[in-house]
Amino acid sequence: MLSAIAYVRRSLSVSVPTIIFVYLRPRNVSSHPSIKVLPELLINQIAAGEVVERPAAALKELLENSLDAGATSIDIDLVQGGVKRLQVADNGRGIAADELPLALARHATSKIRALDDLERVASLGFRGEALASLAAISRLTIASIAEGAEHAAKIEALGGDLSTIEPTALQQGTVVSAEDLFFNTPARRKFLKTEGTEFGHCEDIAMRIAIAVPNIAVSLTHNGRRIWRYEAATGGDFSVSQHAPARISAVMGKEFAEASVAIDERTPTFSISGWIALPRYSRAGRDRQYLFVNGRFVRDKLLMHAIRVAYADVLHHQRQPAYALFISLDPAMVDVNVHPAKSEVRFRDSRAVHQFVFHALNKALSRTAAETSPALANPGDWVSGGATSNPVSMYSEADSQAPKETTTSNWQHARQTVFSNLNAMETPANASVYANLAREPNAFYEVLRGQAAAPNVAATRSHQDGLPPLGFALAQLHGIYILAQNASGLVLVDMHAAHERIVYEKLKNALDLTNIASQPLIAPIVLALASREMALVEQHQAFFTQLGFEIAAISPTEMAIRAVPAMLPNLDATAMIRELIDDLAEHGESYALTEKRDEILGTMACHGAVRANRILNIPEMNALLRDMEATERSGQCNHGRPTWYQFALGDLDKLFMRGR
Repeated sequence: MLSAIAYVRRSLSVSVPTIIFVYLRPRNVSSHPSIKVLPELLINQIAAGEVVERPAAALKELLENSLDAGATSIDIDLVQGGVKRLQVADNGRGIAADELPLALARHATSKIRALDDLERVASLGFRGEALASLAAISRLTIASIAEGAEHAAKIEALGGDLSTIEPTALQQGTVVSAEDLFFNTPARRKFLKTEGTEFGHCEDIAMRIAIAVPNIAVSLTHNGRRIWRYEAATGGDFSVSQHAPARISAVMGKEFAEASVAIDERTPTFSISGWIALPRYSRAGRDRQYLFVNGRFVRDKLLMHAIRVAYADVLHHQRQPAYALFISLDPAMVDVNVHPAKSEVRFRDSRAVHQFVFHALNKALSRTAAETSPALANPGDWVSGGATSNPVSMYSEADSQAPKETTTSNWQHARQTVFSNLNAMETPANASVYANLAREPNAFYEVLRGQAAAPNVAATRSHQDGLPPLGFALAQLHGIYILAQNASGLVLVDMHAAHERIVYEKLKNALDLTNIASQPLIAPIVLALASREMALVEQHQAFFTQLGFEIAAISPTEMAIRAVPAMLPNLDATAMIRELIDDLAEHGESYALTEKRDEILGTMACHGAVRANRILNIPEMNALLRDMEATERSGQCNHGRPTWYQFALGDLDKLFMRGR
């Protein structure tokens, strides 16, 4: 080879350093490889890489098959995180003996028959790939007995090779056991994590099923030890907001159950039910977020965005909400065949779904005490949106012999005593005293502050015959907290945080009544847009005007920005317009400018709210409590921190060991 290169250089009379590229083609290899059909085993192994990337994915497919078979009891048995053995046993309809080989064939399914079935599929599984993929990468055994059959049968698959059908002992349903996962694809097995990590993923899959279908019994065993078992819930319609509260409490924890509220909203097209946690129960991660569409667990960006926006005003930005939500709609309006793991969906009318979910959650999180029956017990839940069912007794458990009417008579006596000292609580003079707190020099802001501070007399009067949810003020602590007495015990209020929320909501409401004021620019800003973006701006011209922008087309591909929102003088108008257009394209409306506007209003409310060490008198404190009861989201300030806490008499009795 070297002598050949030297000969070439001499023949070319090259005296300077020369770079010569030599392409060496292997002998007996064609430059155009022929196209060949892959072996069936390799095809299944490639498909398995999409469907079964870890034991949890295989478990998901098997559990969905059990649910589609009508099982009411499912037992899961794992060894070494599901890698050594993954077994699912159910009591469903079973598989006929002569159909067992078909169950392991690719694209063989009982769920769909034609394109029309695919476009409105209601079952969890429908592709017919899961068992075939699992059989290609494990030692798979299926034992099943069909309804009405005399005896059960089983079939085994080793790396895609099927055994003959043999009789076996099984009373009901199907048992699928996959051993040595990825034994013949060692490269894939190297990507698996530790046993504990893989088991954690499997447990999360099992918990999703337990939450989604509370009327079935589910158990989980790992390395021969029973981890948990949830019995089937009985009675009730599990498709509504009372979505098996006992199961929700068992799976997601008592703390979540106590800090959550039921949601149940319906339209002729959509319905949403389930449980959402109040902002006081928030998480650092997304480990308590369960979202189901027609019974299928999904992680959909559109729906998660709607939930995030609904929580935006009440949750700290670094915290995550917790929820278990079930969305139902016509299967023809949602496409579930867009992701190998079926964890993503596509809606026919994504804007309508987004708006429905957002408004349903926003309504649940915005309830006030004035909208709640005075008969409800826990005023902490009244303001935040939920309620407990049993009033807190004035006596401890040890004083159970005390007459029940004593609680009411004691409270009525206390109420009369308080009213005798606060007979001017609802007078205009008291309202003016409260309205004068922390005044600002700006005239416009002064008007808004007056609106924000005016007590809601109607809300107060709605409780005249009963009891105000937050009770009556007793004293002020260190110029920071308000101590109040209500029917359940002691209420502790952070007066600055509470007043901040009141002012913030009133500022938003005042600005929502009209368009945001605009500030003309000295020189228009020219923005180049694509044709689709130009069409969106022209279609939503009124929307941009409402937000304070003045935009006009100056060519088929250019827009001129002539005015921007006056309350956002340092706004990057070009970047904001593009962000608004992106939001309009994805969600049908934009929240980008609203979030920035609310951030500014939040700062204004924080500076305008009553400050720490400001001494309030009793009428002022009571006026603040009445405003809290009439203000949406008053359980949290606009930074997501709680504004007040309820201490029940029972808790105080335990603290002082009364009755022991």
